[in-house]
Amino acid sequence: MIYVCVPVHNEARTVGLVLWKVRQVFTAFEREYQIIACDDASTDGSADVLASYARVLPLTVIHHPSRQGYAKSLEELLRVALQRTDRPKRDCAITLHADFVHAPETMEEMVKRLESGADLVVAEQYRAQGTRSWPERWARQWAPRLLRVGVGVKDSISGFLALRLVVLRQATRNGAASPLLATEGWAANAELLARLGANARRIEVVSSAARYDLKQRPSRSNPWQQLLAAWRARSLISAARKAATMVVLALLAATGALGAQDHVCTGNMVSAVPFPVGERLSFNAKYGIFNVGSAAMEVMGIDTVHNVEAVHIRFRISGGALWYHLDQTIESWVGRYDFRSRRFSSVQDERDRHRERQYEIFPDSGFYREVGRDTTFATVLEPLDDAAFLYWIRTVPLDVGKKYEYARYFRPDRNPVIIEVVRRERVSVAGKKWRALVVRPKIPQARGIFAEKSETLIWLSDDAQRLVLAIQSKFSFGQVTLKLKDYVVPGVAQP
Repeated sequence: MIYVCVPVHNEARTVGLVLWKVRQVFTAFEREYQIIACDDASTDGSADVLASYARVLPLTVIHHPSRQGYAKSLEELLRVALQRTDRPKRDCAITLHADFVHAPETMEEMVKRLESGADLVVAEQYRAQGTRSWPERWARQWAPRLLRVGVGVKDSISGFLALRLVVLRQATRNGAASPLLATEGWAANAELLARLGANARRIEVVSSAARYDLKQRPSRSNPWQQLLAAWRARSLISAARKAATMVVLALLAATGALGAQDHVCTGNMVSAVPFPVGERLSFNAKYGIFNVGSAAMEVMGIDTVHNVEAVHIRFRISGGALWYHLDQTIESWVGRYDFRSRRFSSVQDERDRHRERQYEIFPDSGFYREVGRDTTFATVLEPLDDAAFLYWIRTVPLDVGKKYEYARYFRPDRNPVIIEVVRRERVSVAGKKWRALVVRPKIPQARGIFAEKSETLIWLSDDAQRLVLAIQSKFSFGQVTLKLKDYVVPGVAQP
């Protein structure tokens, strides 16, 4: 959900057009949204305009009987958005002025940046259209230099922000008893940015034109007073930034996260993915007594995905019989230190039909997106994909006769993944005899070897390595068994 927060004071001439423009943006750029407007004791008919639009838009209007000011209105809007969300890691809020200076069409790019992993996006003014007095232009140029917030943003007084609501929740840990904003006007925008920026892992900026030519009223602020207020607010905003940063560091230290970050930087953190780069398991594919193809599981290397160190793993099967041919490759990139999927790719050629899909997964933000589609979907807390599951079940305790359920598949509607430990037996593959655990995995509504209709069985070596010794699965033409032919595990001598 996207909450568009619009503070309003005597904007009757433009607020309706701004709200309708918001509707147009999210009609073309299909996203679920709500508008929350705060009428700060307007006297020009703004309340009537808002009431008329509330009948045709997903709009909630908050009314102040007496003037509270821009900062209190903005803070109240953000707190209402935070109260409404049940998914603060996924949902976001956008602050938008009602006088048309902010260009609503910029919101599309801002949301895309959030969906790509940013926590806070600032729309910086790069070009102004329309005429203004030289004091207004001069003050607008110099105020951001006075109000530096130290988060890599130059235009600190923009007031046009998109933020993941979990960042706001972290910035308001003290609840309603402690105000978020103590300043007013341009300084309030900088203060908000300072407090949010200390809690955001990733901050990005986008460019947005300022449309002063569309304003229907003269500026209510005196440029010299705004500059004076900015000068006076410097120390307060600097203190707010430092205080917010200290709180974050204290919390990280208390939870051990700071130590984890240090380990990541120094390379001392123990990997959650125990399989070494270069591990390769090769299989023969058999249909009855006939060889019908081959397959391989391989740890390809270490990549960086969404600024996280990830282990790249791949499973490929190729072959066929008579009229049937299958060539399928599934690849996964899982976090090296948390074993959570970050990217999943599936390419399949079957009977002259080609299917190709790739997913970008953001476990820290709680959503995933299919490449080629703009829509995002909620994911689980610790997501895994098909290829990742094939490796992950090699790391968990398994007792014969037990059935395990894991709500970890990255598409929540296909949970739980069921792992049933069927039996223990001895098998002969790769030139030796092995003690093996036989497991039956099932992913509801899935395709491929983990589909319920595939009735897949997997033989895992009953030792510390948990090598995949064999996989038996049903295809449309019959049952195929993959048997381990040879294997390479760096650092472990083969018998």
